[in-house]
Amino acid sequence: MHDALRILPAGTAQSATRRNIMTLLAILPIIIPLTGAAIAMLLRRRFQLQAAWAFGTMLTSFAASAYLLWVVWSTGRPVVYQMGRWPAPFGITIAADLLSAIMAAMVQFVFVFGFLYALGAKDKAVRHSTFYPLFLCLVAGLTGGMLTGDIFNLFVMIELVVISGTVLTAISDDRYGPEAAYKYFLISSVATFCLLFGIGSLYVSYGTLNMADLAARIAADPNQTLLPVAIVLLAVTFMIKSAVVPFHFWQPDFHTASPTPVSAMLSSVVVKIGVYGFLRLTTLLVPQADWLRALLVVLGIVGIIFGGLGAAGTHNAKRMFAYSTLAQIGFIHVGVGWGTPLSLAAAILFTFNHALIKSTMLMLSGYLASRAPVKTASFSVIRGTGKYAPLAGVLFFIGGMALAGIPPTNGFISKLALFQSGVQAVQGSDFAATATYWVPLLLLGISSIITLVYVFRALMKIWWEPFAQKSPEEKIKPHGDSLLAPGLLIAVCLVFGIWAQPLLQLTQDASAWIRQPQAYVQAVLGEEMGWKR
Repeated sequence: MHDALRILPAGTAQSATRRNIMTLLAILPIIIPLTGAAIAMLLRRRFQLQAAWAFGTMLTSFAASAYLLWVVWSTGRPVVYQMGRWPAPFGITIAADLLSAIMAAMVQFVFVFGFLYALGAKDKAVRHSTFYPLFLCLVAGLTGGMLTGDIFNLFVMIELVVISGTVLTAISDDRYGPEAAYKYFLISSVATFCLLFGIGSLYVSYGTLNMADLAARIAADPNQTLLPVAIVLLAVTFMIKSAVVPFHFWQPDFHTASPTPVSAMLSSVVVKIGVYGFLRLTTLLVPQADWLRALLVVLGIVGIIFGGLGAAGTHNAKRMFAYSTLAQIGFIHVGVGWGTPLSLAAAILFTFNHALIKSTMLMLSGYLASRAPVKTASFSVIRGTGKYAPLAGVLFFIGGMALAGIPPTNGFISKLALFQSGVQAVQGSDFAATATYWVPLLLLGISSIITLVYVFRALMKIWWEPFAQKSPEEKIKPHGDSLLAPGLLIAVCLVFGIWAQPLLQLTQDASAWIRQPQAYVQAVLGEEMGWKR
């Protein structure tokens, strides 16, 4: 079906019909979960039916996003849908190039396992009548943020993510859930302020909010007075969303207090909307902003150091992996900041693989908390509980190796690609430029050692130390959350570590796409242009 755009001559009725059908693919990964959420609310009094419906909706939506990715990759053309048939830049544009299609498919793939874990979770919050509708709204907002071609609708999608995430955390079984939700909502309000003022500055300067049209107009006139202001405001927004140091302080509390299915998604894919924003900012809207890329490298280095040390010194397994996310996101920002073809491919690859690994580790932490006498991932409580969960220990060990970048896991492929991109960039560079690459490369090795330290520290506490039974009533629960979702994710991590070539090729092609933004611009604005790999 996706070959129809090539085979049929342009201008025929059959070609136009097929082209219209193909454009609908861009909107389906957003519409399916939103529609599913509305129907799930109608089923709120029948929990089992609601849960089954939500999971089926998620599977259907992921199938649509996976097919969208395949169509974009195989045809070499962005898929663009104009809402209400209003042409760009006047209407709302949904645009799937290779970058946005990868990010949307990544989000929905990880959410499939998030829903699967929720089906087997013991949290009371999971049985709340609004849990599954909000979970579907969360994935719809994230996917919409990746696929929108309009910067104002990016704001709308981010707000949908904020509202859904806040409520899902507030209904958590953890007594600190409402406090963490309040902190998240408060810092998100700051991000909202920055994003809206940034959007306003761009509109005053260029009279449009369509990203493709903005890219063309900024390239034609980059000297508008408010452009630097807009870029700074947008950068602050994306820093908050991706929990970049020093805008990270909401992240550990928020992810620790959330229900396990939610925290696994928050720390693995929700923070990636900020990464996606920086990719668009540095390659589409203002590719000439060298200062912004240099800032990303510096903040990435700070995040690597701070996140690794924070994870090594914390007292809670979930909190440990939340701090670990700061370090992993730091590596991604370094790759984006370097801006070379290979480093951009490595950043996209790192983004994808980190989502799989981090969701797995947080699910395993939630499983251990569900077996503890008191439901918490604090090391003082779950210490020694691992002796009653040997399978979880094997999965935790493999996931920890993936997080540290040890072969044959996908984490090794991510760090190797980033390391190679830095080494390649060093060759032929002067001394000052070389320092920009060698410092992150050195930290790459040091961070892996720190990761091994806190992973093995957790393994020792949970699986080697004796269980401290403080009273006869404190006993290990015979059953906890299901291990099916993290087990399958570990298998996926091993598959992408051993058979990495397709994913490597996909991310390299995505890097080539975003470094040639004219294909995206011309596809959105309605000009015919085929772009081939």
